[in-house]
Amino acid sequence: MAGSANVDPRIEQLLTELGKVRQIDAVQLSPDGNRLAWVVRTGGRDSIEVAQADGSGAHRIGTDKPGSCSQGDIAWAPDSRHLAFLSDCASGGKQKELFLADTQANAVPKRLAALTGVADDLSWSPDGKALGFLYVPNGTRRASALYAAKPAAGEIGVDGLEVQRVATVDADGGNLRLLTSADTYAYEFAWSPDGQRIAYVGAPPPGDNNWWVAKLYVQDAKVDAKAAMLLDPSTSKGSLHGLQIALPRWSPDGQRIAFIGGLMSDQGSTGGDIYAVPSCGGEAVNLTPGIQVTPAWFAWTGAQQWLVAQVSNGQSQVAEYAVTRDQAKQAVTLFTLPASIGDGSAEMALSLSADQRKVAFVQSSYTDAPEVHAGEFGMTPPPAVTHINAALKPGWGKAESVEWDNEGRHVQGWLLYPANYDAKKTYPMIVTVHGGPSAAVIPRWPSVGFGGAPFSSLGYFVFMPNPRGSFGQGEAYVQANRKDFGHGDLRDILAGIDTIEKKLPVDDQRLGLTGWSYGGFMSMFIPTQTQRFRAVVAGAGIANWQSYYGQNLIDQWMIPFFGASVYDNPAVYAKSSAINFIKQVKTPTLIVVGDRDAECPAPQSFEYWHALRAQGVPTALVVYPNEGHHFVDPDHQRDVLQRALTWFEKYLPASK
Repeated sequence: MAGSANVDPRIEQLLTELGKVRQIDAVQLSPDGNRLAWVVRTGGRDSIEVAQADGSGAHRIGTDKPGSCSQGDIAWAPDSRHLAFLSDCASGGKQKELFLADTQANAVPKRLAALTGVADDLSWSPDGKALGFLYVPNGTRRASALYAAKPAAGEIGVDGLEVQRVATVDADGGNLRLLTSADTYAYEFAWSPDGQRIAYVGAPPPGDNNWWVAKLYVQDAKVDAKAAMLLDPSTSKGSLHGLQIALPRWSPDGQRIAFIGGLMSDQGSTGGDIYAVPSCGGEAVNLTPGIQVTPAWFAWTGAQQWLVAQVSNGQSQVAEYAVTRDQAKQAVTLFTLPASIGDGSAEMALSLSADQRKVAFVQSSYTDAPEVHAGEFGMTPPPAVTHINAALKPGWGKAESVEWDNEGRHVQGWLLYPANYDAKKTYPMIVTVHGGPSAAVIPRWPSVGFGGAPFSSLGYFVFMPNPRGSFGQGEAYVQANRKDFGHGDLRDILAGIDTIEKKLPVDDQRLGLTGWSYGGFMSMFIPTQTQRFRAVVAGAGIANWQSYYGQNLIDQWMIPFFGASVYDNPAVYAKSSAINFIKQVKTPTLIVVGDRDAECPAPQSFEYWHALRAQGVPTALVVYPNEGHHFVDPDHQRDVLQRALTWFEKYLPASK
């Protein structure tokens, strides 16, 4: 990896400053609304703190020193006194175990179960007698395609599969019980209001690949209970056909299960319309057709009411919906924030008191580092109740929402000004394309890792567009780049650049381009379509959709986006493959990737690097060992950003 000897001192200082942020991974409000628990990272390890609802009296749970082990996955019991959590402290960091802490007594937390696999998503049964969670028996890796795949060795496709199942443990402790079968990989689950049943989204293993064809199931909350398949999107009629489903939620009377359905790129990056299906079986109904926002999370707050957290024009928005049997309409917009929000349990999730009068979440933006926000629900967002990162100040320029119209669509993006901006000067600009494509850029405080704000710190405008295919403008907008990767969305991006250049002193001869995942693909593809960019950094990209189809471990995601397999319609894959237009590339390009990336395998980066080198284009390829699609080694995260900053400084200097 890169050493610090040849690093620009400004880059070294920036990386040091970014490393000071303490991430807050989760927050939960007790059901009575009187107490908070949150998970904060210290020295690379997570610890749990408990406080009053206003943030006062914060103290750690457990006796181990911060940074010596990890605790997390918090869940308040219905009694608002006991807090369940996972911890690897007792095992010396080797294996997580399930604990229960009495937050009103100065006692050592009680171990409920020793876990020999991977667990997360703790959820109490409504009566408080049991804890449910997702569990991979004897699991060796985190249950997600984002994390490093197992090394490819030996005969492929015949080894045992790790299957995530819904499990329970009694609140008094005891043996772990597996509720769902070993032939179904469970991705998400929810208790029925009476606690007698569970609903879950599941598919045959392997789990990394088959989330895109998952179905909705219901069964009794008992061992060996027979599951009933409630919904199969592949055979559904109407707008849900062939799409993805997430976040099943029971209605208060237990008669319906609502869920989010849409075109989604990754499990966890949830967005779409909200549907409902009878819990005894029947046809799913789209209750929110034609809305111009993207719901990411929701909760039933009454028999005919939802609370919805949604992406709206590049911002986080919280709204109340009035719900009938056939439709749901946004009744009240509570607040809209140019910031990222979430409680850590799901994308944009909110932690509510039992009476829904109080709320808590973690909030961050380009101006404010992460803090816990909590308070009464209303038209005004709740204030910060922690000061964990209060001393941090942004080292980049101001953030501004940019909006434009292109080809009959309204498009939005975020623009960061250079630090110490002077309107009399001209500046280079780096365009950062987000991953997905079904995702969105919403302001958040950066950490050490790949991102846009650090470029602004060194004197660049940074443009982060949300072109067609992104969340925030409704489901039709999300689906607008199906079978058209890299074409219509590129035109949206170029129109956004033109809009900015008409108003601000951006030097069109000094444009840079970068991105990760889908943004990495765009960073490889765009230079084959235009010579407008002068330097590129492509992270975990895709050079050739045709060869990619046979290399990645998640090929199920491709058919909803391309309409057919590569074997049935190779032309639709070819038209978006950078390798087919490689002779057009002239732009110096840095390529970075993890060697065990299951989503965007390293051979794609090798193929692009090899082609550029054969054409005499300045290029470099860096492969990071034991990393998946999401880098976890802090040294690797730092190195990627350092290299990207250095590459742009070399080929796209901020000052002439």
